[in-house]
Amino acid sequence: MRELKILIIVGSPRKYGNTSKLAELAAEGVRDAEAKPVKIYLVDFEVKPCIGCVSDDQLACRYPCIIEDDMRKIYEMVLESEGLIIATPIYWYAPSGLVKNFIDRLTVFENMIYITGRSWVEGKIAGVIAVGNDSGSIQTIANIQATLNSMGFILPPWSLAYFHKKGDVLEDDNACMDAYNVGRVVALMAEILRREEVREWYSSIPERISEAKKKAELEAKNYKHDFTMRKKDFEHFKKAFSSYRRGTESRES
Repeated sequence: MRELKILIIVGSPRKYGNTSKLAELAAEGVRDAEAKPVKIYLVDFEVKPCIGCVSDDQLACRYPCIIEDDMRKIYEMVLESEGLIIATPIYWYAPSGLVKNFIDRLTVFENMIYITGRSWVEGKIAGVIAVGNDSGSIQTIANIQATLNSMGFILPPWSLAYFHKKGDVLEDDNACMDAYNVGRVVALMAEILRREEVREWYSSIPERISEAKKKAELEAKNYKHDFTMRKKDFEHFKKAFSSYRRGTESRES
């Protein structure tokens, strides 16, 4: 059986910095879960910004991307991997420009929904690590996680780690343990899903959605009385507030 690969993207230009250190801890977690980490530094690649083809024509954004740069090499790495871990520094409450360009360019995989019927990263596992000297870690992680999940990536438990203060991150045992476990859980989830294959995660069967909508409408009607009572309460509040305001205005005059 082929060895599981987890691609680790380091989005910091400082290969000696805290982001890189936590990325290596994640790599150790991957190894201990008996998978192979493939770590790359985005600063070593030319990844141009997305040019927004999808806004011109829904079908224009597809794999391979029309931009000729090093992203084509990274695309192959993503497709060959079962999981993806993004380690980014925090630049003004957001990922670095290197990471932002990388994520934007992943749109070619998500938009294959309109070409082949499914996202090409659907079912792959993702983890996120964010590092900065100040606040913004959770905001950065939440943004990346929401984006990756919207593309079809799976987020296992404990798949995030962060460090947001000055100093050497290796002196923070909690941050180090969290980063190690990001690698571990991404690899573990990849192994679980290899054993328990899911053919399709996102279901788009119109008949089932139509049936579900009817049931949702019936369920809402069961609570129509609640809506009526809330309207009565609101009307009572408006009358009480109007009386209070008139009294206040008369006292001020």
